[in-house]
Amino acid sequence: MAKATFAAGCFWGVEAQFQQLPGVLATAVGYEGGTRDNPTYQDVCTDGTGHAEAVEIDYDPAQVSYERLLEAFFSLHDPTQLNRQGPDWGTQYRSVVFYHTPEQKSAAESAIAQLTAEKRFAKPIVTQVVPAETFWRAEEYHQKYLEKRGLVSCHI
Repeated sequence: MAKATFAAGCFWGVEAQFQQLPGVLATAVGYEGGTRDNPTYQDVCTDGTGHAEAVEIDYDPAQVSYERLLEAFFSLHDPTQLNRQGPDWGTQYRSVVFYHTPEQKSAAESAIAQLTAEKRFAKPIVTQVVPAETFWRAEEYHQKYLEKRGLVSCHI
């Protein structure tokens, strides 16, 4: 089993999308990349903690590659929007790859370079690629939020 962590806007939809990928064994939503220990949703929503809403993924590399996870990540949000996704704005909604290994860092940087070379997006990609640190699990009511409400999202 391996771990991947991504931030791509509101974590509810991001989690729901990743849950659909074969080889993704578990997901959790939470906060990463900031300065406050044990942040709450209310703390993060102030845009003052530095944390991003993130999804931590446990996956089986024999079933799904990290590159496939990156492909999904870049397809489910707009990586050219700085500190914003759709109607949500603030640094907590920024685009981030939190890498757990040097190989993940290299793969993320390569994916960004390839997408840029292909001119897949009209604007420059602003996704941060930073080391994973402490992932603070969000409150239980946020976990699998859309699934609990019977909401189905599109497939990635």
